[in-house]
Amino acid sequence: MKKDIKTITDIKLLVDTFYASVQKDGLIGPIFHRVIQGRWPEHLDKMYRFWQTVLLDEHTYFGGPFPPHAELPIKKEHFSAWLGLWRQTVDDLFAGDKAEEAKWRAEKMAEMFLFKIEYYRQHTAKPLL
Repeated sequence: MKKDIKTITDIKLLVDTFYASVQKDGLIGPIFHRVIQGRWPEHLDKMYRFWQTVLLDEHTYFGGPFPPHAELPIKKEHFSAWLGLWRQTVDDLFAGDKAEEAKWRAEKMAEMFLFKIEYYRQHTAKPLL
């Protein structure tokens, strides 16, 4: 039986498994590789801290998650692919309230990022980076 997300070890398993799938994905993998440029350990560490803060309420992530994404060449289909991989990874590994929260929070974050990216593409205002 699957367990819920409860510890930093669970977060690391989730993040590592998810980003292994991302790196192999034909649509979003190339974007991640181009931006991260071999700095995967640093990116994964940041993602551990982000999800630890969000899901476990242990405040280890500081900063804003949107600015690094503000000017990327990404569209709705990229967010859909990202969310599909995230949901699949969560469902493959975990079950419970925190697992459902992980999916819900990712969905809300993707919606907000897409809205902001589209807004900045249509207006002269630039995101605060």
